[in-house]
Formats: sequence, structure tokens, C-alpha cells
Amino acid sequence: MSEPVTLRFATAEDVGLILRLVRELALFERAPNEVVATEAELRRYGFESEPPEYEALLAFIGDEPAGMALFHKRFSTWVGRPCLYLEDLYVTERARGRGVGRRLLTRLAKIAVERGWGRIDFQVLDWNPARDFYAHLGMSHIAEWLRYGAASDALQRLARLDEPG
Repeated sequence: MSEPVTLRFATAEDVGLILRLVRELALFERAPNEVVATEAELRRYGFESEPPEYEALLAFIGDEPAGMALFHKRFSTWVGRPCLYLEDLYVTERARGRGVGRRLLTRLAKIAVERGWGRIDFQVLDWNPARDFYAHLGMSHIAEWLRYGAASDALQRLARLDEPG
């Protein structure tokens, strides 16, 4: 008989594990060099800020880390209340197919409902095979919305657009 999947909220002592799982996710998403976050930043924003900027659920099979869901609250003007934004959902390669993703998403849904948050939002790469899994759970793909953003140099340039000179 296989060991059950257990979940718990991350603590400050888990920052190294969180960063490791974020890096594994980036490798899976073919962007290993894009993670610039440090343990110090994750500790500061997740465990030393009040309120914390993010929360994380960690999944284990026995004592072995099996996955993570890192999320935060954001506000939807359309729903008229806060929503849960799932920043990162990752299941380790060894744990895939063992119900870890389902357990994490089910717990996130319970958290959203308990807190009175209106929905769960997240994004997924178009080639990610987990898209079928999300659809199977009843999550919808919103094709007409495109993601935009500004980071790093683009963010700095945007911030200076109205500066004189």
C-alpha cells in the first residue's frame, strides 16, 4: 500500500525547500535561468511581512517533498471580492500521478471558500500536459485573455516614461 499524501502550510524553516521546488518548476517550464528569487526574499515576503505577501502549501509522501502550491490574495473588481491567485503549482516528477496535484488544488479551493474569496486564478503554459488535468477538475480555460507584464529593464523603463528630460 502506498503512503498517503499529506499537506501542511509552509513555515520560515521551509524557505530552502520552497526555492528548490520553484527552481524545479522553472526547469520543467524550460526557463531555469529566470528564477532570480533568493531564500532571503522568500523569507522576507512570506514570513516576515504582515500580512505575508504569499502563502505556500507543501505536499509530502512520507517524509519526501512531493509538491507545492504557492498562492496569494488579489482583488477582483468583477467578482467584487478577493480571489486566490495560484502563483506556482508544482508536483515533483516522482510524485506525479499519485494524487498530489488534486490534493493541493482541492485544499486551495477549500481555503478560497473558507476565506470568502470569489475564485481561483492561475496561468499555465500552452504546452503543459496538466491542462487536461485542470479541465478534468472543472477549471475553465479563458482563451480570449492574454497576459501582459513588465519586469526587470522593461519595468525600469516604464517607471521613467513621465520623467522630464
